[in-house]
Amino acid sequence: MLSIIIMYAGFKFLGIFLLLISCNFSENRNPPVKAPSAEADKMYNEATALYNNDNEKAFTLLSKAESIYKLKNDSASIASCLITKAIILNDIGDYLSSNERAIDALSFLKLPEDSAYLPSIYNNLAISEKNLKHYAEALTWYHKALQASSDNYQKIRINNNIADTYGKLKSYSQGIRIYQSLLKDKELLQHDIDYARILDNYNYISWLENNNYKAEEGLLSAFFLRQKINDKSGLISSHSHLAEYYLTFDKTKALHHINEKYRLAKVIKNPNDRLEALEFLVKNDKGIHLKNYFTEYQYLNDSIQLSRDKAKNRFALIEFDVEKKNAENQQLKVITVQKQNRILKQNVILGILSLSLVGASILYKRRKKRLKQENELRIKENQLHLSKKVHDVVANGIYQVMTKIENQEDFDKEKVLDDLEFVYEKSRDISYEKTASENKQEFSKRVSTLIASFNNENVKTYLAGNDESIWKTLKEFTREEIYQVMRELLINMKKHSHATHVAFKFERKNNRIQIQYTDNGIGISEGITYKNGLTNTDSRIEAIHGEIIFDTETEKGLKIYISFPAS
Repeated sequence: MLSIIIMYAGFKFLGIFLLLISCNFSENRNPPVKAPSAEADKMYNEATALYNNDNEKAFTLLSKAESIYKLKNDSASIASCLITKAIILNDIGDYLSSNERAIDALSFLKLPEDSAYLPSIYNNLAISEKNLKHYAEALTWYHKALQASSDNYQKIRINNNIADTYGKLKSYSQGIRIYQSLLKDKELLQHDIDYARILDNYNYISWLENNNYKAEEGLLSAFFLRQKINDKSGLISSHSHLAEYYLTFDKTKALHHINEKYRLAKVIKNPNDRLEALEFLVKNDKGIHLKNYFTEYQYLNDSIQLSRDKAKNRFALIEFDVEKKNAENQQLKVITVQKQNRILKQNVILGILSLSLVGASILYKRRKKRLKQENELRIKENQLHLSKKVHDVVANGIYQVMTKIENQEDFDKEKVLDDLEFVYEKSRDISYEKTASENKQEFSKRVSTLIASFNNENVKTYLAGNDESIWKTLKEFTREEIYQVMRELLINMKKHSHATHVAFKFERKNNRIQIQYTDNGIGISEGITYKNGLTNTDSRIEAIHGEIIFDTETEKGLKIYISFPAS
């Protein structure tokens, strides 16, 4: 399993950082520790104490601490927060976001004084690439981590990662040479966990290279040492390797070890190792329990994927919420400073002339501070604006493409590629802030295409009154907000309502446009809870000076009434 080497670096608080070290198939890590200092340091310390117990709260605290450090231009502390967030994102399976945070951390380092952070960042990038099965890229980052490290024990563990990655690439001879060199290192003998890991890996990879290699003695030696020191994570790896080894000539022993791997994975609550054990049993156990194994495998696999998806959304929203609150706080500070300025001006007018120079000096400083805070507020608002665009265009756009694929009876690869290319181009437009094309598709057709994309054999969609004349007087901003509202409602329906019939009705009355949404799903039986989708919908309607009413009194399903000015 993954081990941690604590490294000391930094000027302000002797930052203590992580080196993430992988072994065979799974990777664990412990959080870094920092000495308490100011408010942000206190948040950071609390976050690291919560790591592996409440990662969601830890991630929230890290995001808040990061914002404070940015106000103080404390680059090393910003990097500490970013790499720790990258580790958490790696744990939940959001490898791309993990890479983004790690690369951001690199950009904040001041080299060479912050070079002690480099092995941790490089190693996390290597783990992400390895989890993505980009083994060549992982090797590049592992070698960078090895080059940046000055501690021999750290180098032993990084070299173990490198050898293991060569095994993934089936470059067995290169991995074997590294393991042979490590087993001769006298320092390795002082660390039972690492010695057992490398001995186990060496015999396993040697057998992979040559199936006639007698690996049993070495594999069992590592197994018994792990039993002696009660290394449960290591024992899971030993059981996995022994099961593969015995499968070719002693199936009874192979099934015994894979069942032990399954049992230990349940003990330490590792669903990924449980899934691997079940996959092995489904492929190789032909007994009466085969159906049960297959059913449990399907359920566990779906649960892991669902859990990862939910976690990714939660952590993305945590960062968004922290940024939004920071922007609101900046706005409150601006208002406070403005009030103070008015009071000060009154006092200066009523004061003694001899104090005018002092008053003018104070006014100048406060005005400078206010302008700085207003500028920071504009930057925050732009960041929130871009975050919202990314959610609307990229996240919802990809989800709509996924829905189209799911609803197609015949998979049209070229059409899907065209749709994805459209989403890609739209995402590029965001980065360049391009305006909408004059030749944009009629809005009524966009609405029809959107609603039709959620129609399939299980869900039937209907619409009435979608005539271009309904929308002709709307501004482009209002059209886009309404389009995103309808897409949010359809996505929430697909995810949560279990509806089979969905209908949209459009009318124009008294210079107002009215939209009625109806589905026959489970409805909202316990009142409205403003989670992500509903919060976005409500804020969009407010932005176009409209109103939205949720009819929760219907016996079944959900009705939503939306109205807004037609011009």
